[in-house]
Amino acid sequence: MSRPSTLRTRRGTGPRRGSPKLRMQVGFLLIAIVLSVFAGRLVQLQGLDPDSYAQMAAAEGSDHVVLPASRGEILDRNGEPLAETVDGRMIIADPAVTAKVAPQLATVLAKRLGIDYFQTLERLRVEDSRFQYVARQVPASKAEKVVADIRKEFEDEDGRPFAGLTTERDPLRIYPNDDVAANLLGFLGTPKDDGSAQALAGLEASFNKYLSGKDGEATYEVGAGNQIPLGDNTVTPAVDGRNLHLTIDRDLQFYAQRVLQQTVTRAAGKSGIAVIMDSRTGDLLALADYPTYDASDPYRYDDSLYKSSALTDVYEPGSVEKVLTVSSLVDAGLAFKEQKFRVPGQLHRQDRPIGDYWEHGMLRLTLAGIIAKSSNVGTVLAADQFHNGQLRRYLTAYGLGQRTDVGLGGETKGLLPQGAAWTSQVGDRIAFGQSLSVNAVQMAAAVNTIANGGVRIAPSLVQGEATTDKGQKVGSDVASTTRVISADAAHETMLMMERVLDPEEGVAPGAAVPGYRVAGKTGTAQRVGENGGYDGSTTVSFAGFAPADDPRFTIYVVVHSPRPGSGGGSTAGPAFSKLMSYTLRRYGVPPTGGKPNQTPVEW
Repeated sequence: MSRPSTLRTRRGTGPRRGSPKLRMQVGFLLIAIVLSVFAGRLVQLQGLDPDSYAQMAAAEGSDHVVLPASRGEILDRNGEPLAETVDGRMIIADPAVTAKVAPQLATVLAKRLGIDYFQTLERLRVEDSRFQYVARQVPASKAEKVVADIRKEFEDEDGRPFAGLTTERDPLRIYPNDDVAANLLGFLGTPKDDGSAQALAGLEASFNKYLSGKDGEATYEVGAGNQIPLGDNTVTPAVDGRNLHLTIDRDLQFYAQRVLQQTVTRAAGKSGIAVIMDSRTGDLLALADYPTYDASDPYRYDDSLYKSSALTDVYEPGSVEKVLTVSSLVDAGLAFKEQKFRVPGQLHRQDRPIGDYWEHGMLRLTLAGIIAKSSNVGTVLAADQFHNGQLRRYLTAYGLGQRTDVGLGGETKGLLPQGAAWTSQVGDRIAFGQSLSVNAVQMAAAVNTIANGGVRIAPSLVQGEATTDKGQKVGSDVASTTRVISADAAHETMLMMERVLDPEEGVAPGAAVPGYRVAGKTGTAQRVGENGGYDGSTTVSFAGFAPADDPRFTIYVVVHSPRPGSGGGSTAGPAFSKLMSYTLRRYGVPPTGGKPNQTPVEW
């Protein structure tokens, strides 16, 4: 009977632990809370923002290395390099290490690498930085030798090599032919901060994306500053840039530049241009400017030379344009080579009289004679037969007033008046090559239309096909052709142009090429000065093709501002002869064996 009393006493004095069921419920609740926290964290890591957390995790123990893409080469039509990339290095300083010996180190680097001492000193001392460029694009062997020597020379007291300088791959662009085609190639400047190329001019700039390719990247796990051999490594390979093949013939380009330099210098000219074109394909074999610059050392030259003036500069073409006027008349059925004209010494038109370069009385010239003697008056009389707008339509078809779009930036389209700007006075002057402006490649392509049987083929600077940074597809594979005049009209014009080189009747016997039939035309035009008016200087030129009866090459030589009294036949003609003779021999073109025609020039 005493048990119930005992039990009541124990319950009142012992610890209160609760019921087992309650304790289990509380335990399960705590476990559920913990699991919920882990689950939420897992959802955050894997579902909501996995990339950023993966990057954070990778950053903790990984290293990234950029794998630079190799820039494509620029090659001539025979595969000879005009611009190429060789192995180079960048030299990098760790200022945390280099600051202590910055003056001594800067002295060595400036002397060995030819870099600025004070700028180097500043970079070696940058605070809170472990990475500073000291030099970029140093030839690999030179960079490695300099850094190796410094490691030894600046070793610490315990004999450990100096660790303040390292090297990384940094491809180096070179131009092995110095000034050859520099006006076309352009050059690269110091790489941008992200290591990408900085194209500053020419084809390097126009095709920068095409040549550059895309850098790759390697990511690998590191521990204690070293790569973990079996760690998690990933490599995205670099995609190298593509090679750009040009239509230019390197050796011919070299020769054209030397002949042009000699011609301009002897004529005391300001500048000059020489264009050599394959008559059948429109390929530009040489595109020479003078003066020009050395692409390997561009900063020694004025930046106004960083261009191809054959495309960027415009001028009035003068009498070379007459062959476009006359060929159009023939094609339209309005004239023929033996057509007779009475040509006075002056022609009084609206605002001013029109005269010839030589004084004469009334002449009886054929249309061929007007071309052979380059008569302005005769050309205007012949052009009077055009209907309204007819000459302009022909000149447009010849490509005047439009860019050639060969792939170089900065090309100008020239000026071909239209609408109300084409007055009767302007039309008269345009007929003999004034009051319009062209660039040299435009004009060469127009004359080449006659050589190519009346079909204009768009000139090409790129062999095959390539895309510019602006997205334009250019090259010989996409060159367009347009019939401008009939084959008969082109042939008849060729016969008249051949009389220009006749030693008795023509004005440019000095342009002849012994053994070959040559068709050509001289040009002399007044130049527009900085004030917008004619300044008294001239542009003289000669354009032609050979063999005249089976054309293979069209060449155009231009000299700006030669000494007074210079003419297209006497100044540009001999240069044309040299270039044509060399080109025919180089490409193994034999004479056709034909005799120059004897179309009468007077009646």
